[in-house]
Amino acid sequence: MNQVQPPSKDMPRRSETQFATGAARTPRTIAQPPRGPVSPPVEVGIFDPSQRTPLLLLTGLIGLLIAAYWDMLVLTSAAWSDDLYSHGWIIPLCAVGLLWLRWQPFQTNVPPRERWLGLLILGIGLATRLIAAEYTILPVDRLSFLPSIFGAFMLVGGFHAVRWAWPALVFLVFMFPLPTALEVSVLNRLQRMATIASTFVLQTLGIAAFRTGNLISIPGMGTPLNVAEACAGLRMATIFGALAVAMVFIIDRPWWDKLVILLSAIPIALIVNIARITVTALLTNWVGQENYAVNKICHDYAGYVIMMPLALVLLWIELQILERVTIPVDAVQLRPVGGMRTAPMPGR
Repeated sequence: MNQVQPPSKDMPRRSETQFATGAARTPRTIAQPPRGPVSPPVEVGIFDPSQRTPLLLLTGLIGLLIAAYWDMLVLTSAAWSDDLYSHGWIIPLCAVGLLWLRWQPFQTNVPPRERWLGLLILGIGLATRLIAAEYTILPVDRLSFLPSIFGAFMLVGGFHAVRWAWPALVFLVFMFPLPTALEVSVLNRLQRMATIASTFVLQTLGIAAFRTGNLISIPGMGTPLNVAEACAGLRMATIFGALAVAMVFIIDRPWWDKLVILLSAIPIALIVNIARITVTALLTNWVGQENYAVNKICHDYAGYVIMMPLALVLLWIELQILERVTIPVDAVQLRPVGGMRTAPMPGR
């Protein structure tokens, strides 16, 4: 007579009915969708029909902002006639280029709270503009343009649009002149530092140079070389600072490399300005102060002939050093330019 054996610990537990009938418990299988090739992300171009409405809306808002800030922008463009801020006209063009480099498709399902937040930021910017214009606070009037245009982007595209557009919008700050008090303070310090450092370099080269205020005297040169405000290096510092910021936004490097590039912008600008003053003093001492070619090159074309090429060389050397002393990355590459972008998938 067969005996029923008790279930062992290794055997799965079965119900009493299963024991009675001798039926084994069959495992349940979960139906899974058939696996197939993953479809590639949808690519959306800037001229895609889905982008037409947000682009038209954003263009209209920016046009209205330009009209609202027209008198402030006219005063700002007048400052660009000064040698210190003659680079201002190219800053909006660079900002448009950054927008093109970093462009991402606008979302079609922006949450209403983000649009309301954009409207609030836009209102705060315009209210600040009205108060600053009423009391003639020009620096605040200029800077109020930035939150206004941020609010326009937030109103149209929400946080997604602000994430890719904010570097270009922040970059616009370089088109505005410095406040007068800050400009005078920085200009005087740079002028003094450039004079002292240039005199030291000339003495190191064996030239019997000495400094009196912002004048550099060399025996036999005649009239001392005057390190004027235009030679103080503020213009070069501003230009190269803007260049360093733009480079940080478009290169693919670790954040510490980008921080070093930003911090080195002012020292490199000072170095190239000292080189310019030193070369000017040497040429003036050798060929005389009345030489037309020397005066033309040193005063009118020094930024193109001496300062900017030297600054770019120093920046290239800095990038090569950083690439060798920090954690390596694949390459220094620009972000994809214009054209097609991956469309953001709407949330479910």
